[in-house]
Amino acid sequence: MTHYTNPVFSEYFADPYILQHDGLFYAYGTAPASSDGMQFRVLRSPDLIAWEPIGWALPPLPGATSYWAPEVVARDGRFVMYYSAGVGDSGHQIRAAISDHPGAPFRPIGDSLTPDLAFAIDAHPFQDADGTWYLYYARDFLTLDGDERVGTGIVVDRMIDALTLAGMPQIVVRPHADWQLFQAGRAIYGAVYDWHTIEGAAVRMHNGRIYCFYSGGAWERDNYGVSYVVADHPLGSYTRPPQDDARLLRSVPGRVRGPGHHSFLTLENGDELIVYHAWDEAMTARLLRIDPFGWRGDQPVTPGPTWTPQPAPRVHAPVNAPVNAPVNAPVNEKQGE
Repeated sequence: MTHYTNPVFSEYFADPYILQHDGLFYAYGTAPASSDGMQFRVLRSPDLIAWEPIGWALPPLPGATSYWAPEVVARDGRFVMYYSAGVGDSGHQIRAAISDHPGAPFRPIGDSLTPDLAFAIDAHPFQDADGTWYLYYARDFLTLDGDERVGTGIVVDRMIDALTLAGMPQIVVRPHADWQLFQAGRAIYGAVYDWHTIEGAAVRMHNGRIYCFYSGGAWERDNYGVSYVVADHPLGSYTRPPQDDARLLRSVPGRVRGPGHHSFLTLENGDELIVYHAWDEAMTARLLRIDPFGWRGDQPVTPGPTWTPQPAPRVHAPVNAPVNAPVNAPVNEKQGE
């Protein structure tokens, strides 16, 4: 039996997302830009273990200084990448780009999907069973409501088309626990807050219910990890699991630091994987990792994060579309063209 050992790629590759297409796997992640400013490194693999760098996905936007968390889905014979970019005084906003092939450069298209927000990151497109599309993303909250803390949380909005949100976002989950602390006494928005963070939505359907997984805490610290909330509909309302600290992934002292900002992947045989990053022990890079994912009743489970040899994923003939792939949904190219 073939085995693998995490991490599966030795260079910086954060916020990983994997797409399956024509017998190959393509991985996209937050990484240093190329020498000519191209963003989002692209890797390719036949087996999820041996990864070949094949270039970068996105040409630089005028005035942009940072790019985070790409996710790619198939739409109407093409591929749409959702990501966030920090441009000038407009803050970080959700944007989109298209390509005819998942391994080719993407072309920025349209305007910001979140023009009214100073900070919006970590876009996650999800198609419900009825065919409706939704976009989950993270934004900031500056009020204390019940046990909810000041900081970054996740909302969801219905998508009218590939580039347009309905404009009625619903709260999915806000920070609410001590382990989600990002920074005490953080100076931001003209005030000082004990800032807590929830980000990196990734959605699964299980037994007819919506599970929105998220990463919480400080991405540069040991408290960063993955938990979830549950609802009967993508727009909510969402409830937390009964246990106070239901982290699916958490740091293992001396072994794995800050596992999180994950995505999911389903193989042709039904096996599920969780794809995530974690720091090396010297904190020099966030690295690509994979582990099995499954369910024990209604509870999500994984043996991860792992750092010892594990049985390789049972990859035979990958399906020709990503998990939650859109079908027959035309891309609206009118904006910004």
